[in-house]
Amino acid sequence: MRPGGERPVEGGACDGRSELELLKLRAAECIDEAAERLGALSRAIWSQPELAYEEHHAHRVLTHFFEREPPAASWAVQPHYQLPTAFRAEWEPPEARAPSATPRPLHLGFLCEYDALPGIGHACGHNLIAEVGAAAALGVRGALEGLPRPPPPVKVIVLGTPAEEDGGGKIDLIEAGAFTNLDVVFMAHPSQENAAYLPDMAEHDVTVKYYGKASHSASYPWEGLNALDAAVLAYNNLSVFRQQMKPTWRVHGSTDFGNVTFVVPGIHPYFHIGSNALNHTEQYTEAAGSQEAQFYTLRTAKALAMTALDVIFKPELLEGIREDFKLKLQEQFVNAVE
Repeated sequence: MRPGGERPVEGGACDGRSELELLKLRAAECIDEAAERLGALSRAIWSQPELAYEEHHAHRVLTHFFEREPPAASWAVQPHYQLPTAFRAEWEPPEARAPSATPRPLHLGFLCEYDALPGIGHACGHNLIAEVGAAAALGVRGALEGLPRPPPPVKVIVLGTPAEEDGGGKIDLIEAGAFTNLDVVFMAHPSQENAAYLPDMAEHDVTVKYYGKASHSASYPWEGLNALDAAVLAYNNLSVFRQQMKPTWRVHGSTDFGNVTFVVPGIHPYFHIGSNALNHTEQYTEAAGSQEAQFYTLRTAKALAMTALDVIFKPELLEGIREDFKLKLQEQFVNAVE
């Protein structure tokens, strides 16, 4: 191991740059080389928005992208992975595929979302999330393929995760065991600002139904039950209760990526796409499909790919991630007990 804890990367360095820096540059080049295909992928998803669990067009576009991604058959694709509109695409160096390969490859997951909102389409930019996940995975694969000798044991996995806006598709996939063997997951979300770190809460949906009872409001009002009043009172009481809630609690719609980070360490930065429009508006839908957004989207994909390469070639970083994850889980357990 080199001073500073980095695994040696064969092939030498030039211009005073480290070998890992050169690998990162190669990952960025691979993403740029695929920019036209990645942009077409994003536009195809954006142009035909679909709601949660019904993302059949987006699912088909994404699975075909990986099935046909050159060189041929480089990705092993499971098109209907645990859910009808989920998928899993895997790549690993040929040496790691041998039955006798040791040690166990490092499993890195890149997540893609692609569901839209009712009436306003991709107003949260999930077409760009899908593009970022796909692009970052291509960058990592391209960088590792360019090594003059076999790379470290690693498996690059792209997970298509439907139904973020409604239903919690990632929760379904967690329960189905889709995240069991992943070591670290990567995802990025378009927003009104750049944020390298923004905590995400886990999601637990509660559906409450109120049933009223009709009666004559003048003759027999005491026979009636007003379901609307009950719902209004429940909302008001929860709203008043917020000031007594712990800082780690939220009562609103958070993201199912928060649930993922209870089972595997993950990173979920936010990135500006060149528009001041607010998420979940028609203006943001337009921005998510614009050519201007492509620069910021691919820049973010490069950052994710470079971060993944750090995880691969810096064992102390991976060790720190695992230790931090363990401590966070213990902290959450203590908070839950209290």
